[in-house]
Amino acid sequence: MGNNDFDKSKRDFLKRILTLSAGVVCIKSPLLSDSFISEGQNNKVLAMFQEETPRGIMCRICPNECILKEGELSECHNRRVLNSKLYTLAFGNPCSVNIDPVEKKPLYHFFPGSRAFSIATAGCNLSCLNCQNWSISQTGPENTRNYDLMPDAVVKEAEKHKCRSIAYTYSEPVTFYEYTFESAVLAKRAGIKNIVKSSGYINAEPLKKWCTVIDAANIDLKSFNDNTYIRLSGGKLQPVLDSLKIFKESGVWLEITNLIVPSWTDNIDEIGEMCKWLSENGFRDTPLHFSRFYPTYKLEQLPPTPLEILTKAADIAHSEGLKYVYIGNVPGNEKANTNCPSCGNTVIERQGFTVTLNNINNGKCNKCGAPVSGIWE
Repeated sequence: MGNNDFDKSKRDFLKRILTLSAGVVCIKSPLLSDSFISEGQNNKVLAMFQEETPRGIMCRICPNECILKEGELSECHNRRVLNSKLYTLAFGNPCSVNIDPVEKKPLYHFFPGSRAFSIATAGCNLSCLNCQNWSISQTGPENTRNYDLMPDAVVKEAEKHKCRSIAYTYSEPVTFYEYTFESAVLAKRAGIKNIVKSSGYINAEPLKKWCTVIDAANIDLKSFNDNTYIRLSGGKLQPVLDSLKIFKESGVWLEITNLIVPSWTDNIDEIGEMCKWLSENGFRDTPLHFSRFYPTYKLEQLPPTPLEILTKAADIAHSEGLKYVYIGNVPGNEKANTNCPSCGNTVIERQGFTVTLNNINNGKCNKCGAPVSGIWE
């Protein structure tokens, strides 16, 4: 069967598998007892980074900069103006709670083999046609079945389950910024690391504040074409490029994911431009994950990404001097392993999300002694 004939039954099966693997189905978490469940819970907390304007209250968290009148809801579905103040509705009420291997974020150079206590509230400030987690990203906390899990409880649960980190993930942590920030502050005090899996679609001032408590981030660089960014995701490219620089300059461990979507982001010239920009702007030591697309949400008619395009993209990245390049969503491929950029020795071997071999000692290759970029044990 050819790619163009990828039949609906297989698409539906993959969609179910991908959704379940991401842990975003709004069902009872096996980690939490029934006492945590709160039907229709809607916490209201005063939003950070808001500003009065003649037309209403402006939210300054992200480049959308929604201006809202009394009672109006933001584009991300979880900020509302009440009594002339902007409130976040996404605080202490996650709709998804799971324990994941850190490799699932994906973070390959940040405490490999460790576990991340992963949470998400509903809502997103983008509207990607290919969103894997659309069932929670394209709605708000008022419409999901949530858990009563305030920041102190998040930290306690992470400690209870012996998680090295807390990951703010699945939907978009920029839109539950206040919940992420307060949880991260408490986690940092407890010696637990903080991770964001994000689109990086955030304004500079709130991002710099975020970076004071965030230890690692994986950012989706969705395209290197502004027109494609708008049509595919509803956002713009430049704010994401600015965010990458801020994360790097702030000392947050950074990894980047580029999902290659057939007929949207598979232009080899644009992939080359992206890799060249990363190389010339100080990201040669930043891991880059090229991820395989599977049909989902509003792009179910498309085929999965051909493997040859993923391989070509990886070759281009290497040719531009990027040292750590991976291919994701392709089980069993060798591009999931980490190799020493000096001698080529395999220093981290992976099977799926499981680390099967670790040949890094004190941040160095155990064969040639060269440093390997990352945050290791």
